[in-house]
Amino acid sequence: MNIRMEERLVFAILTVRGTGKKLKGNLDNFQDIWEKGTSLGNLVYIVTAKDLVLSGGTVRGYTFNESKGTWEPGRFPLPHVVYNRIPNRSQESRPSVRRKLRELGKRRDIAMYNPSFFNKWNLFQWLKSSKNTRKFIPATRKLNNASGLEEMLQEFPFLYLKPESGKAGKGIMLLKYNKEQSLPYRLKIQSTRKSTTYKTGNLQKLWARIRKETGSTPYIFQQGIELTLYRKRPFDLRVLVQKNERGHWSVTGIGARLAGARSITTHVPRGGSVENPETLLSRLFGSDMSNTLLQRVYSSATQIARQVEIGAGASLGEMSMDLGVDGSGNLWFFEANAKPMKFDESDIRRKSLERIFEYSSYLANQLKTGG
Repeated sequence: MNIRMEERLVFAILTVRGTGKKLKGNLDNFQDIWEKGTSLGNLVYIVTAKDLVLSGGTVRGYTFNESKGTWEPGRFPLPHVVYNRIPNRSQESRPSVRRKLRELGKRRDIAMYNPSFFNKWNLFQWLKSSKNTRKFIPATRKLNNASGLEEMLQEFPFLYLKPESGKAGKGIMLLKYNKEQSLPYRLKIQSTRKSTTYKTGNLQKLWARIRKETGSTPYIFQQGIELTLYRKRPFDLRVLVQKNERGHWSVTGIGARLAGARSITTHVPRGGSVENPETLLSRLFGSDMSNTLLQRVYSSATQIARQVEIGAGASLGEMSMDLGVDGSGNLWFFEANAKPMKFDESDIRRKSLERIFEYSSYLANQLKTGG
């Protein structure tokens, strides 16, 4: 990789401190990033939002000590690039953190990589606003009242209920309606490793149970898609899209996640499994159709990423997204994560780390040249 700069890249991984002054976030991920960046000749450190004091020439941060296997404090120059890895929305929404992110956004000498988390409702609105991407979007509405839910169920046989700001499948419910059954409403509620089904014939009782589950959390509900099945289980394609050394969106890799036996979602912590997308699609559609589908995934994912960036009104650097394939081979968009988790596939993981620094070098060069 060629970093076209006279001075080395100074790269700060942004997080927050938790109880006991421990650094929050996936420290194994941070270590991988530190190792890759350092091997490329960059200066890489972790900094908390509180410690990132932009008025001085240096900041307090943490670098990895390989011999001890620990993160150790030190003083570091202000970064060229700040990589936002604040681990969850509640921490990112703290007033002090929001102020720091706004302050960073106004700087002309520091580039921001990953401005903030996505909101599901906003994501679907952004993608619906373009004729190029609306074809990928299931029918989606805000979960406001029982009548709206009933109206949607008359049109679609099953729905997914999702928290607007959910992560890793947490809080997702599946609702099915079959008027031929004595208890036509069936709400499947997923906990960490298992799920329970609430059955009722009364819409108001159903609504009461949904409100009990959702509490004050804003939810959306969405048309359920009849995905093609593998081993009688649904799967989705997990796509990592990142900007490259030219600042263009590019697919880093595609993985496949097969749902667990009793799971609503395909997330591995909830019983899902990692599969090879080429093998899986070839067995379902044949090798020729599989190749065509994967090429469509590449082009569609970059198209979606560009539209999300337009909707967000901010420069983005990466996102992972979940795409589904129905029995006709149509692609459907279900989710995008502004701060992707580590991919289990070693080749995707390796390339993703390289891409982080390719794009960061591009950002730093843009700052340097006033681009």
